[in-house]
Amino acid sequence: MGVRRKGRELALQALYQRDVSGADPEGFWESCEGSKEARAFGRELVVGVLGEQGRIDELLAAAADHWRLDRLPHVDRNILRVATFELLRPADVPATVAIDEAIEIAKRFGGGESPVFVNGVLDQVAIVVGAKA
Repeated sequence: MGVRRKGRELALQALYQRDVSGADPEGFWESCEGSKEARAFGRELVVGVLGEQGRIDELLAAAADHWRLDRLPHVDRNILRVATFELLRPADVPATVAIDEAIEIAKRFGGGESPVFVNGVLDQVAIVVGAKA
């Protein structure tokens, strides 16, 4: 597994823990497993998501037709948040990579319909933010 995918998975875990327990994500990094590089990338994603969460959640709410963001499973919601943050920084990661990585993580951590749902929402977000034509 690559450093960036592991970092994305760690970011998902930290954000999930925050959603479920309200715990500060900083405490997560002390006990998580992963290389120094993966932890650094994951932390960067978490800080970015939390810094842009209002904008990210607005984009997701608009793209997730007939779904309220607070009703989504914690895993799906946070996979979408991480990938949307990456879509907002297209110079760092191409849209197709951000979406493909989110789908792969959804296959590993989400429910049976998660990959299809994540793909559809992120395709819409990518169009709206101009990351994908």
